[in-house]
Amino acid sequence: MSAKRQPDALPPDLTDDAVLGGRLRLWQPRRGHRFGHDAILLAAATPARDRAVELGAGVGAAGLALATRAPGLRVTLLDINASLAALAALNAARNQLASRVDAVALDVAASAANYAAAGLPTASCDSVLMNPPFNDPTRHKPSPDGQRRAAHDLKPALLATWIDAAARLLRPSGVLTVIYRADGLVDLVGALASRFGTITVLPVHGKPGTRAIRIIVGAVKGSNAPPAILPGLVLTAEDGTSTDAAEAVLRHGAELTLFTSPQ
Repeated sequence: MSAKRQPDALPPDLTDDAVLGGRLRLWQPRRGHRFGHDAILLAAATPARDRAVELGAGVGAAGLALATRAPGLRVTLLDINASLAALAALNAARNQLASRVDAVALDVAASAANYAAAGLPTASCDSVLMNPPFNDPTRHKPSPDGQRRAAHDLKPALLATWIDAAARLLRPSGVLTVIYRADGLVDLVGALASRFGTITVLPVHGKPGTRAIRIIVGAVKGSNAPPAILPGLVLTAEDGTSTDAAEAVLRHGAELTLFTSPQ
């Protein structure tokens, strides 16, 4: 039986937030970019094998949620911001996950040699998950907050940099899982097409009968199987309450299955 976690002293510039119905508690900056449902949905849609990497992990919400769902999975949390990477490592320790979750401060665009030096050699992972910045700064007014701007803004042409990093890390038949804005579907699938197949799209809707607000996309390295679009996930009912499907994922840690057959 593990020892009971002792209370932590909360620094004034952080908040202590519960996810997965309180099974995971995470410190995150009080200001700037803050994780939300996207991170938990991304984790739920990521297949758990042996080795996973989250690119642009921030404080580690998605990767730690995945590790919580999949005992035994080894996860690396990677972020360009050294302060956030340090906070991600602290969050792993706070939730008794440090033995199989580590955090690395590294630019997604770093060279293969720099990845290898950080313990992430080429073709070393089964799963990569990412929630890349998805606001085009030429079309959206940038946030005045530097951290928030870095987390949210990325020119569409640079999306390929993230896809290339994932492809390099993955073993053959490894799976990349991405959550992205719904109106960026063409950009995302275009960036995936040269490296990945079995591209599967799960639309996410805020309410019934509305346009999707997010897409969760799974893709298999080296596959040539045709793409698929799954029935959408609806987060809230007409009365504003969470749907059963959303509650199962966001509070109870249920998996979102993108692939119904072996990849």
